[in-house]
Order: sequence, then C-alpha cells, then structure tokens
Amino acid sequence: MNVIIYDFGTSSVKTCLFKIDSEIRLIAASSAGYALYVSDDGGAEQDTAEWWNAICSTTRDLFRMCDIKPEEVDGISFCSQIQGSVFVDEKGNALRRPMNYLDQKGVKEYKECMGSGLIKISGCNLFKLLRNLTVNYAASVSVKDPVWKYKWVEKNEPEIYNKIYKWLDINDYLIARCTGRIVRTADSAFATFLYDTRKGREGWNKGLLKMYGINPQHMPDIIDCTEKAGELTSKAAADLGLKEGIPVFAGGGDTTFVSIGAGSANVGDTHIYVGTSGWVSTFMDHQVVDINAMITGVLSACHGYYNYYAELETAGKCIDWIKNNLIQDKINLDKYGNEPNITSEFESFFVYIFDYLSDEISKSPPGANGVIFTPWLHGNRCPFEDNNAAGIFFNIRINTGTKDMLRAVFEGICYHLRWLLECEDKKVKTSDTIRFVGGASLSPVLCQMLADIIGRKTETINNAQEVGAMGAAMVVACGIRGGNVSELAGKLVKPNHTYVPDIKYREVYEKNYRVFKKLYKTNASHFRELNT
Repeated sequence: MNVIIYDFGTSSVKTCLFKIDSEIRLIAASSAGYALYVSDDGGAEQDTAEWWNAICSTTRDLFRMCDIKPEEVDGISFCSQIQGSVFVDEKGNALRRPMNYLDQKGVKEYKECMGSGLIKISGCNLFKLLRNLTVNYAASVSVKDPVWKYKWVEKNEPEIYNKIYKWLDINDYLIARCTGRIVRTADSAFATFLYDTRKGREGWNKGLLKMYGINPQHMPDIIDCTEKAGELTSKAAADLGLKEGIPVFAGGGDTTFVSIGAGSANVGDTHIYVGTSGWVSTFMDHQVVDINAMITGVLSACHGYYNYYAELETAGKCIDWIKNNLIQDKINLDKYGNEPNITSEFESFFVYIFDYLSDEISKSPPGANGVIFTPWLHGNRCPFEDNNAAGIFFNIRINTGTKDMLRAVFEGICYHLRWLLECEDKKVKTSDTIRFVGGASLSPVLCQMLADIIGRKTETINNAQEVGAMGAAMVVACGIRGGNVSELAGKLVKPNHTYVPDIKYREVYEKNYRVFKKLYKTNASHFRELNT
C-alpha cells in the first residue's frame, strides 16, 4: 500500500510517501517552506496560495525520487498544525489570510469576554469557565485560542465576517481544496473548545456557541479523523500531479498523530515531542483537565480516546534562534549537505548542524557552568499562560562562553519539558519510560540530557522527524484495509535506542531546575512592564 501524507508544519510542509506492508517505510520525502507573517499587533498569518504551491511542488518531487507512479498511490491524508482559523466562502476560498495558532491579536476580545464578572478563577469568568469545563473539560483561556481569532475578525473586519460561509482549521481547508467537501475533523472542532465531548452528545454545543456569540451557521459538519473525506477532484489532481479519484482521508492535528506515529497509542503511554514547538502527551481513555496548568485531554484520532497534552510554544524554535544568532558565522552548511529546502523549521536544518552543536555542548559540563535559559521566545502557555514571557540567559559571568550558552538552551528546553511532565503527574499516571520523537531526538547528546533531567528511561525510534506523518499513514492504512490503529502502531513502531539517566549529574540538574522554575515568578512583572 502506498500512501502520501502532507505533514503541515508552522513554516514548511514535508510531503512523505510511505509504503506499508509488514512494516512502514518512508520511500521519498520533499519539503518546501512558506512564510509566517508576524505583525506588531500580535498577528501571525499565512497565505493559502503559498501553502498550495508548496504542496503541489513537493508532491511532484516525490515521483522524481522513486519508481512508484502517481497512479499507484492508494490514499492521501494530512497531519497539520492546529488551532488556526481559515474563513471560507461557499466554494472553499479563503476570505482573508489564515490566522496561525500563534496569532494573538484578540487580546481585547478575550478580556471583554473572559475577564468580565465578579467571581474569577485564574483571571477568567467563573460561570463561563465552569460551563465550558462541564461540556468538554477545556476552555478558551488563552488569547491564542481560535475563538478569539473569530471574534477579532467579527469586530475588526465586518466586511470579511459578513461573507463567511464556514470557519475551518488548516487541515479542514486542505480537505476542501482536495475534495470540494467543506467539513471539520473532530479534533479540530474540539480545538475550538466549542465541541461537546460528552458521550451521546458529541458535536457543536449550542449553549457554548451562544455564550461566545458564535454564528451556528459558520460551523461545518464534523467527521472523524479516520473517515474518508472524499476523493481527489480533477482540478486538485491536475495541480498535484496525481490521479483523479484517489481516496482522501480526513487526517487531523499533529498532536494526535504524533502519539500514534511514536508508537505511544496504548492507555498510559507518554511521549515527548520537540520540533518547532514541543509538548508532553499521555494517551488516555478518559478526559482530564488542569485549568491552573493549562493542560487538558484533547481528542485523539482514535475514537473515544484522548491525549493529555501540555505544550511548550517554542522548543526547537529556540535552537533555530541559536543557529541564526549565536553560531551562524561558525558553521559551514556545506559540510553537512546541500539540502535545497532548508527553512526556519527546526527539523529541516537540524540534521545538518547537530554534529556541531553536540560537539560544542559537550565542551560545557552538565549544568552549563550555572547558566540557565528560559525557552519562552513567543510567550508561554503551560504551565502558566503569559504572552509577555520571554527568553532569559540567567547567571552569565565573565568566564561564560558560547558553549555554556548553547548548552543552557538545550537544558532549558529539557527543564521546561520536565516541568510539564511533573504537572501531568499531578492528574494522571505518566509512563516510566518516555518515547522521545521529533527532530531533536536525532541528537544523542540531547536525548541523554533529557533522560538525565527528567530522570526516566528515554526511547527513540526510526524516522523520528516524520512521526506525525507516520501516524497519519497508519490511520489511512486502517481506513483502507480495516484494523485497529493502536495495534498497528504497536506492531510497526519499535524503539531503536534507550537512554538511561546518569545519576552522577542529578545534583547539578536538580539545583538548576529549582532555580529555573522560580525565574518566571520572579520576573513576571518585569516581562509585563517591558512587553505589554
């Protein structure tokens, strides 16, 4: 079986061709970038034409790399960034540039809705918060949540708002572009926090739509992530260089497919992902929420299951920042290859510079000679929500070197991931062995560092950069042939290496971690004064 998956990230798409039989094999892959338009008002937007051009060019690239023919493709699907907003007309055309999950223009709209009322919890209206939690164990308590993007357009762009036919996420827009069918996948519907997860009541909750002032006519029909959404239209097929009529499966968000592709799809399995963003996620058969730590159980692609998911907005993006600002003049990319599609996305360049980084980091001892870095380069969401939070290099002294700062960045990412893991442990039982995936898991130095800092065995897998796409491919395989997604993931995805914590570094990491957790509280008012 041959399957094409579009792994749609923050700033590039990686288009992957998999062959699935007794194993899952990556046959060919091509990537292309697109812009992220960031504005001073908190905007973070993208362009649908750039998305489509990237998808079309990478699809055609695949067949120049292998012997498989376009007519031999059995199905396609998507694994995409989530919590974006694409407003479309009746033909599925975008009415304005899509708003990326990082967009935070709706600060005023958020405060007017959730900041009102006499009784509040964590700054949110108690009545609205409890009503949302009753329906789906979640709530729109971050200014980056999709509701506030919708409300911002309603208030600031009425001419656009009045033309809206449906409100989609990014994956849903791609389905419409390929099939002509305008729907939402269940996980993207849940990500609006307007979806009712109660058994027998699944779907848009009329009460929440009314409470937030959402037009019910803007909400599309909902389909499962594993469902066949339609077939490739003649227009889309001609653009992509594929055969008309290929089954298009719904797919969904990266958060749900990464757990499947990581082989962490049994109840209680925990994985850590570090790509552009980062997260800790535990596979669950029931929902859990920790409103104080901003963690909830998001819908899985596997019907009836959830991912208890805690996010770090900028993880690998911090290492991207290192490349652009600390070591750009010290590395020779020719030494690491001539990949034509190097973009700002972490996975794309990491394979070419991790040798250099690993070598430099190894010159600094565990604890980075006392230097600590906070990886909050675009604010933070979990375990505290603060758009003003920023990165810090703390405790720099006269003998601090670049190698210490580089190591501190890697350690800071690991400290924050440990913080998220400990927050999850307050509500659920996370696994004793952690599956580590994403581009960062290509670095043995970072893998060992993560194991040392979290104090748990840490496993890696093959094709860790394509882990979300692999999960989506297995869902397509089950959609075509039948079968259980969790069982297939367990059968096809095995660890290739295990890292055991080195106890001799525990003391220094414990000391630095204690200080790391205090840095936000002691600097929150300074962030607010500087960045509001």
